[in-house]
Amino acid sequence: MSNLAKTMDTIADLHKSHGVKQKGNKLYTQVVHRMEAFRRIHGTDFGLDTEIIFNDGKKVVVKAIITDKDNRKVGAGMAEEIRGQGMVNTTSALENAETSAIGRALASLGLAGGEYASANEMDAVVRKTEAIKEEPKPVEKPKIDFKDLPPKQIKVPQTTPEERRERHEAKVPDFEHWCEQKRTKDQLDAYYTDSQTTLDEMKEHNPDLYKKAIQIFVKYLDKFERKTNG
Repeated sequence: MSNLAKTMDTIADLHKSHGVKQKGNKLYTQVVHRMEAFRRIHGTDFGLDTEIIFNDGKKVVVKAIITDKDNRKVGAGMAEEIRGQGMVNTTSALENAETSAIGRALASLGLAGGEYASANEMDAVVRKTEAIKEEPKPVEKPKIDFKDLPPKQIKVPQTTPEERRERHEAKVPDFEHWCEQKRTKDQLDAYYTDSQTTLDEMKEHNPDLYKKAIQIFVKYLDKFERKTNG
């Protein structure tokens, strides 16, 4: 019996003792166990090299090649992983691709621990299954029928009469100050126009303060007119 046939038998035994049950109750011997058996029996009689074929930061493709003592290629396998596809590939996509490629290369030598097609399909099943489990399930948002919602009411803060009067009282000296700063009649007229909303409010709610404010404007208006008629 050749050493390779012996390795096949050893992996077949591992398949029964260490096989991982997969969908359809099929067993799969993981790469780590197959590789240990391969090296234990063959030592360094075979070479194993891996090469990154493609890596753009999102997808990584790795190729594994098994060679004999004469450097002839006797087995090969390739594997692809998508970075970020599940928790595992978030940090270890390259390592996962390399492991899967090695498993496929071993399977090409007949060291699949089962059907070759199954090995090709199952090399990544363990980690990909775990990755799927680790992915958070989307949370369904409750559907809202906007027709059933009451109309939105905008609350406008109410000003009490006391608060309004306090604000108007503060405006009287404010009018005095800014009227004094004006250097021409046109500037005073423009300021009066800008203050019209406040003056109207004072006239409606605090007419006594409105009267004081108007007297201030009239005082400075007379000042400019006397200067003009000077």
